Amino acid sequence: MSTIAYRLETSPATKAERDRRAVRVWLYAVALVLFALVLVGGATRLTESGLSITEWKPIHGVIPPLSAAEWQEEFDLYKRIPQYEQMNRGMDLGGFKTIYWWEWSHRLLARGVGFVFALPLAFFWLTGRLELFLKPRLVGLLCLGGLQGAVGWWMVASGLSERTEVSQYRLATHLTIACIIYAATLWVARGLKPRADFAAAPRNAQRLAVAIVVLALLQIYLGGLVAGLRAGLIYNTWPLMDGALVPSGLFSMEPLWRNVFENVLTVQFVHRCGAYLLLAATLVHAGLLWRAAPATRHARGAVILCLIVIAQAAIGITTLLMVVPLDLALMHQAGGLIVLAATVIHARSLAGSYPAPRGQVVGVAV
Repeated sequence: MSTIAYRLETSPATKAERDRRAVRVWLYAVALVLFALVLVGGATRLTESGLSITEWKPIHGVIPPLSAAEWQEEFDLYKRIPQYEQMNRGMDLGGFKTIYWWEWSHRLLARGVGFVFALPLAFFWLTGRLELFLKPRLVGLLCLGGLQGAVGWWMVASGLSERTEVSQYRLATHLTIACIIYAATLWVARGLKPRADFAAAPRNAQRLAVAIVVLALLQIYLGGLVAGLRAGLIYNTWPLMDGALVPSGLFSMEPLWRNVFENVLTVQFVHRCGAYLLLAATLVHAGLLWRAAPATRHARGAVILCLIVIAQAAIGITTLLMVVPLDLALMHQAGGLIVLAATVIHARSLAGSYPAPRGQVVGVAV
């Protein structure tokens, strides 16, 4: 009786799986830098630093002032805008440097994200490590990043001539695009997880999970409006607002649509309602998944997501009651990003991973 031996050969799938792992790690690193960027952007807004640099210098702006004369030149440019005249008149050079470094750090991180994304993308592309379906997704993310840079300057420009702060419309748009890039990066990265690690959930559960992602992004947009109008500095009670569950004066502006974007009372009220809706959606989602398949990975993920949203709501309420101190406000913003990441990772897990790379480890008779 003859003996048959088998030798394992490395198939194309082995290399593809390694490449996927490398791309996944890179995208998670990009998401981490984006997290830091949005957080520093929040600090820049909270410290009223966003208008301290009054010119857009994509290349030369990497280098901060290096001499007393250069610092004075930047300070003189700042003195020309309404924010200095109406809010910071009398500020000394030391105070200007404080707000300048916040904005410079924010812009430096934004440039850094571009390099952290573009250079590895070129490397993976030119060395053949990207599968065909990934290329349009990654190019789309790169284009969104370029658009975001332009939107950032569009936002800053709104506060340089007539206003003492940037437009809340533009601030919320800038924040939301950043979060869309962050969410899309996590979505692609999570989809590259090995297929054997998780299977798809029922379609209804997937749809509700995606709806929760959309609600999280909408809540971040509403939070941008609150920040732009400084709406968190008033009506600092909960659960009542201005002495009522539904305060009067919600639609006192004409036309009515302006109230959702410009009426401070309405903007904060809508943001509160958005939080309640997001929490209710995660509770329903967790309950349905647990009832359909208790103690499964998907059900546990839904419960964890719900707990994260509850924690974020608690931070938001505390921030409001404490009249938006810097540390709590930044914690609330970080919590919003964590909630968004949790919704994206959970929804992507329910959808299953991308199809496995072609090829596999095979046995060959020798």
